[in-house]
Amino acid sequence: MSSFGPSSFMLSDYLEKLPGATFRKLYQQPSTAFAIFRRMLPHLAKVYVQALLYSPTPFTTNDLELWTRPEGKASSNRAIGILRSLHIVQMTQSTRLKKGSDIQLTANFKKSLRLALEGGGSHSSFGVPSTLPVDSKIDIQFLDHWAGKIWQEILYYVVNSVPMKADEDGSRRGYGGSGGPRKAVKELLMMGGLVRHGEGGGVQISEHGFNFLLQEANAQVWTLLLLWLEAADRNKAAAKETGADVTGTPIDNVEMLSFLFMLASLELGRAYDTSALTETRRNMLPALADFGLIYIDPRNQDQYFPTRLATTLTSSSALRSVSASIDAAIKKNPGDAGSLGTTPADNNTPADENGGIVVETNYRIYAYTSSPLQIAILKLFCRLHMRFPNMVTARLTRESVREAIKEGITANQIIEYLAAHAHPQMVRAAAAKGTSVLPPTVVDQIRLWQLESQRMQKTPGFQFKDFESQEEYRQLADYAAEIGVLVWKDDRKGTFFVSKVEQIREFLRARKKGN
Repeated sequence: MSSFGPSSFMLSDYLEKLPGATFRKLYQQPSTAFAIFRRMLPHLAKVYVQALLYSPTPFTTNDLELWTRPEGKASSNRAIGILRSLHIVQMTQSTRLKKGSDIQLTANFKKSLRLALEGGGSHSSFGVPSTLPVDSKIDIQFLDHWAGKIWQEILYYVVNSVPMKADEDGSRRGYGGSGGPRKAVKELLMMGGLVRHGEGGGVQISEHGFNFLLQEANAQVWTLLLLWLEAADRNKAAAKETGADVTGTPIDNVEMLSFLFMLASLELGRAYDTSALTETRRNMLPALADFGLIYIDPRNQDQYFPTRLATTLTSSSALRSVSASIDAAIKKNPGDAGSLGTTPADNNTPADENGGIVVETNYRIYAYTSSPLQIAILKLFCRLHMRFPNMVTARLTRESVREAIKEGITANQIIEYLAAHAHPQMVRAAAAKGTSVLPPTVVDQIRLWQLESQRMQKTPGFQFKDFESQEEYRQLADYAAEIGVLVWKDDRKGTFFVSKVEQIREFLRARKKGN
């Protein structure tokens, strides 16, 4: 089985790599333009878009500078850089200023966003509700329970709670998670580098897999979807290399991505007409059901129901962190944004189930949880001692941390996880004293245990050197720092290193045109 690295875990990274022609196709759908406006843009960028949306003439860069204070110049440049990387705005040489540029929204984005806000256009852009009768059992509570169980199976599999050899025929054995996710999902996790083959035919979590667990639930869903899109791109590229005709094939990343944005605009608990979808989108439905994003009634496949995982794809605060996104459902009402995956009978779970983790200076850990998922994650870097109905005790040891590091988990990831799930009393005490949440001795020791075996840290990116002048180096390095991509620089040697290159490349082109 071939594999590919997780190069685009972030939706913004994936979109920035797409060519302008792809964006022009994406922005033909009002639902896509509206979703990107909601999710992908910082507040200042949204302000610029709203100002340009109904402006009859382009703005100049000088106009935008008047809107921000001198200390906010970096935020303004970062906002404009994001808008350009997503092909939301285009900049041309100003017809009114000798030095400066005109900035305006791209035609497709402007038209589609106005349609999304005002109404009109193609009705199918935001889904076509089904007119067929709906089974009374399929309500929001049922969809939350169904999606939560499927997502739990995926997370359990990542932390090696489900054997690799189980359920290889792709069948699902109820909601208990005994068989794990579908075979196609397992293969996607393996190809994406979230898990890898271990000893005895099982799977082991990788460094990227632990990063996946540290993400919020929405980011986790997008990670899986982006791996799926990349796999589709690679399959299409492989088909082209073999000389196959890919015209009209069901593998179309533009159509797939547009459909994902459309799902985010649908109403939770409502049935939508399958026959109104294109062939590509109908072919996507089984895979989306495997991810828990939609539910299809086996007795009526002419309808599909978006779950909360789908309708919150473009929400910035819909679902929470790794275990909270699942465990919160036990305490919240079915209609809450944080509710996912349980029935009302589960609401009598003890209040301490998601109470947090206490870390002592003697490296002892007390986790107030009964979530098998969170316990499995702790087991990756701790030695578990005792388990009670709503608490487990563990200990950080040199051997347990080094074993985790050997498997690709970093010291910073362990520290971030413990801090993110710290007990509320630890958080309040640290805030009152103005100190860190975790004991400094524990934090330092975890890092020292990593240094015993790892002396170097790798950062992917791009190096710039051999500039024409010191002024050119200074301008580019300052711009990289302003947009937040500068990793390292050496003023004496005239070189710097950045994590992303797309916006730097655009800045270079604009600078050369200006000269």
